[in-house]
Amino acid sequence: MAAPELIGYDELDDVIAHLRLAISASELHGSLCGFLAGNGQPGRRPLLEVLHLDAGGVTVNAADQAALDQLVRQSEEELADPELGFEPLLPADDRPLSDRADALVDWCRGFLGGFGLGGPDAHARVSDEGKEILRDLGAIASASIDFGDEDEDEDALIEVHEFVRVGAMLLFTECHIPNQPSSGTLH
Repeated sequence: MAAPELIGYDELDDVIAHLRLAISASELHGSLCGFLAGNGQPGRRPLLEVLHLDAGGVTVNAADQAALDQLVRQSEEELADPELGFEPLLPADDRPLSDRADALVDWCRGFLGGFGLGGPDAHARVSDEGKEILRDLGAIASASIDFGDEDEDEDALIEVHEFVRVGAMLLFTECHIPNQPSSGTLH
């Protein structure tokens, strides 16, 4: 049996368009990842219910539900990947820098909201370093990005992306391993 196809940004964007959700693909993925990192357990509940999202009265068809279910499985596996293969779901690198930067801001905004839905004790289980990461994600989520030199801006976006990627995995690990002290620093 072949492994299911990974859900990419464009596929998730299509599902969101079908369901007329008032959220971007990056923000939805960020919300899911934050929920999972905060020790949220989706169980058998549909993703939209778990994240308190309203499809505006649109019935979720089987194909869209399958894509959302696959996104949940994929995100859980990637966040727990010992090879650190997790990636925030963002537009492809060939998209304009401003679109990718806005998507990263949306992803962080979603992550924070999802983390809050993850569990009542999630914040209490996070180390001081984890709390600093949450504060930094909040700063990114509320950022208004100005662009200047394209090469410098590209490099800065890569650095912020890597910080977000590693920070999400660290928070996931802290909330899933009892009394797990964080080791090393992220910065």
